[in-house]
Amino acid sequence: MDDPYAPRPVARWYMPAAIIALLLMIFYCALQGMDLMTDPATLDPDQRALFEAEQHWVLAASLIAALSGLAGTILLVAKRRLAETLLLVSLIAILVWLAGVLAGPMRNLLATNDFVVVIVVVAIFWTIYWFARHSRQRGWLR
Repeated sequence: MDDPYAPRPVARWYMPAAIIALLLMIFYCALQGMDLMTDPATLDPDQRALFEAEQHWVLAASLIAALSGLAGTILLVAKRRLAETLLLVSLIAILVWLAGVLAGPMRNLLATNDFVVVIVVVAIFWTIYWFARHSRQRGWLR
């Protein structure tokens, strides 16, 4: 019987998947940077209410998720074992962010499309963490 966690040669799809994960994290970090530099006075009233309803700890969790996710995906491209740990931190931070969004004052201000975006973001973070975990189990990370 084949051991599913025995070290195996690196799959051909590993590097394209790692680069896609890195690009997604760069995009998320860019969105976070834009959010930090946004002047609420330039937003329409609905967006301003949503912007001002975001609590500081929710924003901090999102920033931790972005930065640890970016570092983790860089290490994933470099095939380093520490990537899994950083991506786990990123996943936990995005789950804290999700709890803040769904349990805080922002919940009442979000449209249905916004909820879909929130769930997609969490799913992407989970998928990237799963990829790092899978890669470590296969012996692809040093």
